[in-house]
Amino acid sequence: MPGYGRGDSEWDLLVDAGRDFLVERAKLGKVTSYTELNVTLARRTGYRTFDFARADERAAMGHLLGLIVERDQASAPSDPLLMLSALVNYLDSNDAGPGFYQLAKELRLLPMSASKDEKFSFWIKQMKRLYERYGASPAVA
Repeated sequence: MPGYGRGDSEWDLLVDAGRDFLVERAKLGKVTSYTELNVTLARRTGYRTFDFARADERAAMGHLLGLIVERDQASAPSDPLLMLSALVNYLDSNDAGPGFYQLAKELRLLPMSASKDEKFSFWIKQMKRLYERYGASPAVA
């Protein structure tokens, strides 16, 4: 799985650390930002941060989130329709990024022609179900 200038062992550690962090956020009933995830990954793994000023590094973070979703779904085969990446929002935004919705479409969790309202509703349901799965009971708008 090497790519984006990172080796297999680095990706494995990034996926594990990223999944652990997002599960922690879910248990707290909280979301996070790409920036917070990036800093946390660097702190927990010792690997370099993703440079969001570069398109390939933004793509690498998207790739990582896809791998985290894949690993999380493999660990919960009874509920494979949840995407931990729903908990990662753009900084100062109350929504997931376009990569989240694209992956949801690829996984056939969201119709290809989903409207903005359908996407937002899907995202809210994903967050609520993640919080329920991991034991949080926050108030989600």
